[in-house]
Amino acid sequence: MSDHPHSDDKAEIRTDGAPAPAWMFSQGVRKGPILQVSGQGPQDPATGEYLHPGDVKAQTRRTLENVKAIVEAGGAGIEDVVMFRVYLTERSDFPLMNEAYAEFIEENVKPGGVKPCRTTVFVGLPQEAMLVEIDAQAVIG
Repeated sequence: MSDHPHSDDKAEIRTDGAPAPAWMFSQGVRKGPILQVSGQGPQDPATGEYLHPGDVKAQTRRTLENVKAIVEAGGAGIEDVVMFRVYLTERSDFPLMNEAYAEFIEENVKPGGVKPCRTTVFVGLPQEAMLVEIDAQAVIG
């Protein structure tokens, strides 16, 4: 039995750059070239406090930064993300979320680069303070 994990072994990704996960799931999981990031919200990574009450644009930015921290801890970058899923509580928040998302993509995907896919759905979220939750899947290499 080798002490070295095979690249196809399932590995938990952990970083202090994103809020600590609840005890029953991982911030991210990498298996082979696939990296899945759990849904993130607009929390301060250090305190877990929900930030920017009522400001979906600022919440979207913070949420994407939390996703990015986990993507990078998993050995990938935003350019490796193939899919973002965005969960919004209010349909009317879509334009402001989209603005923050577009700015983030512009900063993190090189000009002419392939932008990730995205799905947006309107839902109820577990914490009342959360206006947005975002998860991501990246493929590395």
